[in-house]
Amino acid sequence: MGIIGSTVQPFKATAFQTGKDFFDVTEKDIAGKWAVFFFYPADFTFVCPTELEDLGEQYDTLQGMGVEVFGVSTDTHFSHKAWHDTSDKIGKIKYAFLGDQTHALAKSFGVLRDMGLADRATFVVDPDGVIQIMEITCEGVGRNATELVRKIKAAQYVRAHPGEVCPAKWEEGSGTLAPSLDLVGKL
Repeated sequence: MGIIGSTVQPFKATAFQTGKDFFDVTEKDIAGKWAVFFFYPADFTFVCPTELEDLGEQYDTLQGMGVEVFGVSTDTHFSHKAWHDTSDKIGKIKYAFLGDQTHALAKSFGVLRDMGLADRATFVVDPDGVIQIMEITCEGVGRNATELVRKIKAAQYVRAHPGEVCPAKWEEGSGTLAPSLDLVGKL
C-alpha cells in the first residue's frame, strides 16, 4: 500500500459538527492546512467512542498546531448527529464528522472493507495535500491520540527543518538527526 507521499484525491462529503448546520467539506477546505482523517468502522459501536473521545481531548491542542480534524465513517451525517445527540462521549466532541455513505473517501484512502465499513485508520495530511503519516489497526485495537499529536509535531518539525529527521520517541524540544554518511553504522 504505497499511500505515504501520495496526494489526497478530490472529494466532497457532508459533515456534522457541534454548533453548526450540516456543511460540505472538500479537498479545497484542507489546502494550506494540516489535516487528520480519523476513519472508524461505525457509529454506535464499542471501541470507536473511546478513540473518538480520546481524540476529542486533544482537539484544542491540534487546533493550536494548525491541524483540522475529521472523524470519518461510512455512516451518514444524520447518523453522526444522532450519535452526538445520544452519547455522552460523542456529545463532547468538537471536531467535524464526515459522512461517507458512498464510500468515496474510504476507497480513496484504501481503507474500505468488503462489508462496507472503514478500517480503523488515521491519515495525517500536510498543507500541500500530501499524506505524511498513516496508521491502520485491527478492529479490536484502539488508537492513542497523544501519540498522534507527537507524530504530527515531528512531521511539522521535519517540514520546517529540511535536512533534519526525528529519531524514535522524539519529543518536541529534543535532539534531531542530520542524515549523513558520517552517521552510517554509528547509531
